[in-house]
Amino acid sequence: MKVKVFIQNEAGSNRKHHHNEKTLQWRCTVEVSRPYPFPYGFILGTTCADGGNLDCFVITEQRFASGDLLDSEVIGLMEQVEDDLEDHNILVRLPKEAVTITTQIESMLTVFVSHVFDHVEGKQMHIGRFLGKADAEAQVRACTDEDRIFQSVHRTPIP
Repeated sequence: MKVKVFIQNEAGSNRKHHHNEKTLQWRCTVEVSRPYPFPYGFILGTTCADGGNLDCFVITEQRFASGDLLDSEVIGLMEQVEDDLEDHNILVRLPKEAVTITTQIESMLTVFVSHVFDHVEGKQMHIGRFLGKADAEAQVRACTDEDRIFQSVHRTPIP
C-alpha cells in the first residue's frame, strides 16, 4: 500500500514541530527528551480517533526536513497507547529501499517512544507489539478519509 507522508520531525533532532495536520500549517516547535531515530510524521488523508492524522516513522537512513512530502510504502505497525488513548505508529519505507523491521529497529523505536516525553510530568506511553504489513494496511484503511482530496496544500515555513 502506498501512502503520502508529511515529515513533521527530522531524524537526529529533539525538536518536535506541531502542525495543523489537516492544513499542514506550522503552529509551534518544542524540545523533547530524545532525538528522533527516524523521520517522523503523519499520513495525509487519514483521521484517527484523536482527530489527528495517522502517525508514522519512515524507516530510512536518508535525511528529510520538516515539511517534506514523501511517497512511501506501508511495512508495519507499532502499537502504542499514549495517556490511555490508542495512538499507533505506522512504519513505512521509501519505494526503492529494501527495508525490513529488525529487532534492532524495534528496540530503537521502543526506547525512543518510551522516553521521548520524559520531560512531561505524568505523561504515560505504553508500547505494545510490532505487527506486520497486513495489520498496518488495515489500520491505514480504517483511518482513511474517503472524502478528503489533497489538491492544494499550503505549508507555513518553520522559522
